[in-house]
Amino acid sequence: MSLPDFPLAFYPVAILAILLAGISKGGFGGAAGGLAVPLMSILIAPPEAAGIMLPILCAMDIFSVYAYRGQWSRHHLRVLLPGSIIGVALGGVAFGMLSVNLIRLLLGLISVIYTLNKWLRLSERISQRLAMRERAPGPVTGAVCGLLSGFTSTLAHSGGPPFAVYIYSQKLDKTLIVATSAVFFCVGNYLKLIPYYLVGQLNTGNLATSLVFAPLAPLGVWLGVWLHKRVSAEAFFGVSYTLLFISGVKLIYDALV
Repeated sequence: MSLPDFPLAFYPVAILAILLAGISKGGFGGAAGGLAVPLMSILIAPPEAAGIMLPILCAMDIFSVYAYRGQWSRHHLRVLLPGSIIGVALGGVAFGMLSVNLIRLLLGLISVIYTLNKWLRLSERISQRLAMRERAPGPVTGAVCGLLSGFTSTLAHSGGPPFAVYIYSQKLDKTLIVATSAVFFCVGNYLKLIPYYLVGQLNTGNLATSLVFAPLAPLGVWLGVWLHKRVSAEAFFGVSYTLLFISGVKLIYDALV
């Protein structure tokens, strides 16, 4: 397998992006893991960036699920996963039918919206309001959140905010939330292998690139564990979401201009 003819600048950007994704998963709950694809998409086509990242994320997920084995909520997974499956399928259809430029625009919009969501704490506020109700949000809300998470995760490997709206409204223990999140996104990532293969994103060139970058997956997770007690979450997310916002704006500009 030979590597694709990517710009030379792509490789240091990809190294930074993959390490940040691993650090996020290993030390800060994975909330900024969706930064990798937008960053890489500044230099290569978004479908290629997503195709390169998916096998790496699948490898990271094995470590996450093992770390929290048996501690997840089966009930909430049963609520969320059917919608996620539909969202993954719709995301695969989007990759297959939309032009690269339109996907670039969607990716940029998702990146900017998710950054504003973080800065303005929108999903956090929504989940808090839902949690204040006498009855916690039920299967319908969970299915919708699962669908939105699956769709945006398929396009950008970033489905955190819709998932957070539902799961944080359930008043669950922190460990239960993290463990359920690990399984939810692990299942989603492995499901994404099907549409990615069907639309040609898991071609030999992308897989060869994933293989080259694969050692960064455990290194990034280990760095996250090491940084967990040394760097505040606010500082890490401040840098990550600033990069995500800049990447999103650049992608929107490139798509429109």
